[in-house]
Amino acid sequence: MKPDILYEDNDLIVCIKPAGIPTQSSRIGTPDLVSILKNHLHTSSVGNPHQPYLAVIHRLDQPVEGLLVFAKNQKTAASLNRQLQSDGFGKHYLAWLCGSLPSDEGDLIDHLVKDGRSNTSSVCTKDTPGAKEARLHYKVVQHREKTSLVEITLDTGRHHQIRVQTAHAGCPILGDRKYGNPELQASAISSLSSLPIPRQLQLFAWRLTFIHPTSGRKMEFKLPKERLPV
Repeated sequence: MKPDILYEDNDLIVCIKPAGIPTQSSRIGTPDLVSILKNHLHTSSVGNPHQPYLAVIHRLDQPVEGLLVFAKNQKTAASLNRQLQSDGFGKHYLAWLCGSLPSDEGDLIDHLVKDGRSNTSSVCTKDTPGAKEARLHYKVVQHREKTSLVEITLDTGRHHQIRVQTAHAGCPILGDRKYGNPELQASAISSLSSLPIPRQLQLFAWRLTFIHPTSGRKMEFKLPKERLPV
């Protein structure tokens, strides 16, 4: 499989992760984006006997399509990780939700706890063992029948955060088989008679911003228009 690379230089790679492909997997025989990119780097550096360096900076859930950046050396990885921890790193998503959130713009603030056995997360009380605060900002882009398209900016990066928080707010993401309410999903889909039934999770990491570790330039990338859920 050939990676869909939007930008590459000596320090980093920005690419599109397809829906259904994990960012990184420990399962033998399961294709993942890290393996695909390492194969690309190995092929493009013929004659270099060393294993190519590739650092994962952030991840996307397996069913999510969107933008990811990877570091090609330790210095770049350290810089990008610092930005990720200090709000210098912008991760922006688009999602089709069942129904509408309380207002056209606002914040969702919850505490989440992860269950490693079921690979799920849920909203919990602040005092629950393992609880972590989850914060996101949303802005409605458009309303359509019984659904709404929202842009979401993450302030924290918790496991399945957007999916869990929107579902807890009563507006699960279209196509979410893990956290979606079947009745809400069916009602929302039936209202979109002019559109095909979504087979994949309607959550897309559509915009990515950061400062280039070497040049100091602000870098901004967006999903191509034909891949946006609009």
